[in-house]
Amino acid sequence: MFTRNLRSQLVVSFLALILFTLIALGSYILWFFYRHNIASLDAAMLNQAKIIEELIYRDMSGPIQKGQIDEKIKELSSRIDLRVTIIDTTGIVIADSQQNPALMENHIDRPEVAQALIGNNGYSVRASTTLDKSLLYVSTPIFYNNEITGVVRVAMPLDHVDEGYYKIFSALLVASCLTFLVAIGFSLALAYRYTRPLETIINSANKIAQGELGERIFIKTGDELEILAHSLNNLTSSLEDKVTDITAQNHKLELILQNMGDAVILLDRFGKVTTVNKMAINIFGITGNMVGQHNIQVIGNSLLDQAVQDTLRLKESRIIDLKTNVYGKKRVFQVFLAPIIGGDQAGILTVFHDITTLQEIHDRQASFVSNASHELATPLTAIKGFAETLLDGALAQPELGEKFVRIIYDESERMHRLIQDLLQLARLDAQEYREQIQLSPVNIAAILTAAKQDMSPRWQQKHLIIDLDYPTVEIYAQSHPDWLKQVIVNLLENAIKYTPEQGKITLACWPENNELKIAVKDSGIGIPGKDLPLIFDRFYRVDKARTRTAGGSGLGLAIVKFIVEVLGGRIEVQSKVDVGTTFIITLPLPKER
Repeated sequence: MFTRNLRSQLVVSFLALILFTLIALGSYILWFFYRHNIASLDAAMLNQAKIIEELIYRDMSGPIQKGQIDEKIKELSSRIDLRVTIIDTTGIVIADSQQNPALMENHIDRPEVAQALIGNNGYSVRASTTLDKSLLYVSTPIFYNNEITGVVRVAMPLDHVDEGYYKIFSALLVASCLTFLVAIGFSLALAYRYTRPLETIINSANKIAQGELGERIFIKTGDELEILAHSLNNLTSSLEDKVTDITAQNHKLELILQNMGDAVILLDRFGKVTTVNKMAINIFGITGNMVGQHNIQVIGNSLLDQAVQDTLRLKESRIIDLKTNVYGKKRVFQVFLAPIIGGDQAGILTVFHDITTLQEIHDRQASFVSNASHELATPLTAIKGFAETLLDGALAQPELGEKFVRIIYDESERMHRLIQDLLQLARLDAQEYREQIQLSPVNIAAILTAAKQDMSPRWQQKHLIIDLDYPTVEIYAQSHPDWLKQVIVNLLENAIKYTPEQGKITLACWPENNELKIAVKDSGIGIPGKDLPLIFDRFYRVDKARTRTAGGSGLGLAIVKFIVEVLGGRIEVQSKVDVGTTFIITLPLPKER
C-alpha cells in the first residue's frame, strides 16, 4: 500500500510538473507570437498612416478641401491593402476607403481616435461594427499649422494573424499531448525504478519483523537505497546474533531452572502463579489448570501469601520458613522471595528449599540428646544415691552394703552398655568407617548357628527352645559377617528377653525372588500395633519400666535397622500381643559365588 501510494504520488507529481511546464511554455509562445505579429503590423500600419497624413493634411484646412478627401482615400486604398478612415476633431467620419462616410456613426468614442485627438498614436484591436470582423486599428493625428485637424485611422483584418495563431496552437497542442504521453511512460518507469527497491526493502523488513532473521536484502541501485539495504542487512545480522545469544542464554536458564533441586514458582503482582519448574510440579503436584490461580489455592498456606504481599510492598528480598502439608505429609521449606520490578510485569520469584530432612535430623538430634541425657541420668542418679548411702554408714551393715554395691554395679553395667551402643551408632554414622567395610558372600547358616551358640547361656537359663530352619544346601547373602552376626544377636537377645520361660524362638532363612530372607520369630509377649512403626526409633520403648528392668538401652533395634540398611537390605516386623513377634530381614544375594 505504501509503495503504491508513493508510486502514484511520484507519477502524479511528475506529470503535474510536465503539464504545468507545457501549459506555461505553450501559453508564452502563443502570447509572444500574437504580440510580435501585432507589434509588427502596428509599426507597418503606423508608417502607412503617417504617409497618408502627409498626403491629406493640407486638405483638412477647409470645408471644400475636406469634401475631396473621400475620393482620394478611395483611390489610395486601391493601392494598399488597408482600410483608411479620416475623422475630424468632432468624431465625424470625413472619408472611408470601404464605406460611405455619411452613413457611418460618430467615432469620437473609439479609443484609438481618442488617443489620436490628444496628440498620441492610437492602437486598438476589436471587432468592427461595420465589417463584423476582428480588426487592428492604428491611428495618428493630422496636424496643420501645429494644430490637430483630424485623425487618420488605418485598419487591417486579423484573419491571417488568427489563422497563424490557431495553427501554432494546434501544433503546440499536438506536441504537448505527445510530450505528455512520453512523460507518462517516463514517469511510470522512473517511479517503478525507485519504488521497486522500496517494495523489496519493505517486504524483507516485514519478514524480519515476523521473526525471519535469515532474510537479507540484495538490490543494486548505486544510490541511497542500496546503502539503506546494506544498513538493514547489518542491523538484521546484529539482531540475529543478539537473538541467538538471548535464546542460548534463555535455554541455559531454562535448563538450570527445570533441573534445579529446589522448587521455583514465579508469581505475578496479584500473587497468581505464572511459571513453575519441574521440581515445583513434582513437589506440589501443580497441573496446567493451576497456572494462573492464586498461590493460596496452589500451595494452600496464608503465611506464604502474606510474605508475598510484604515483599511487593517493601520491594525487598526475604527468607521465611514455611511448614505445610503436601500429600498428607508435613514438609518444611525455607522459602526465598525476591521482588521483580517491572511495572505491569512486576512479580515475585519464590524458591522453595526443602529442609524437611534437615528439620527431622535436627529434631532427632535434639530428641537423641534429650533421651541420651535422660538414659545416662537414671543410672548416675542411682549410683550417686547408693554411694551416698554407703558413705553415710551403710558399710557398717555387711548385708545392706553388699546389696547397695550390687545395685551400683548393675547400674554401671547398664550405663556401660548404653555408652557402647552410642559409640557403635557413632561409628556406623561415620562415612569413613563404613567405606572401610567390604561386603562379601556370607554363609547365613553359619551366622545363625554362631548366634545361637553365643546366646546359649541366656536362652538355656530361661529353658527356651531355639530352632534353626534353613535349606540343606549352603545359602549365601551379600553382607558383612560381623555386622550381620550383631544384627542376629541383637534380635535374638530381644526375643530371649521378651519370651516367657519354656517359650520357643525360631531362626530361619530362605531365598525368595532373587533375595535372601532371614526371620527371627518368638512366642513372646508381642508388640501393640500402635507401637510397631516406632520401635526402630532411638530410645523408643514400648514399656519403659519393663525394658529398664530387662537391662535394655533402647538403641538395639535402631542399631539393627541402621546396619541392615547399610548392608543394602530392609527389615520388617510383624507382631501380635501375647502371640509373638517376627522380624524379617531382606538382603541381596551375591552377584558371584
